[in-house]
Amino acid sequence: MTQTDASMLPEWARGRLLTVEQAAERLNTSVRFPRRLIEERRIAFVHIGRNVRIPESALEAFIAAGLVEPITVTRRRRAA
Repeated sequence: MTQTDASMLPEWARGRLLTVEQAAERLNTSVRFPRRLIEERRIAFVHIGRNVRIPESALEAFIAAGLVEPITVTRRRRAA
């Protein structure tokens, strides 16, 4: 692939490509979970022949999309 060809790829496809096993390890799940994400088209993936690869940036975006920020509550002091 030439430099011009690489610049035509979408941003998520330019980084490192992970195997399904590597994605499962990163997510700390079984291999079945990333396979289900692929089947349901909930995460971007690339077919390379018969092999399936998940761009690292797509996996990071999937993780970031599921991030839930904690609620911070300030407590009032009782009047003595």
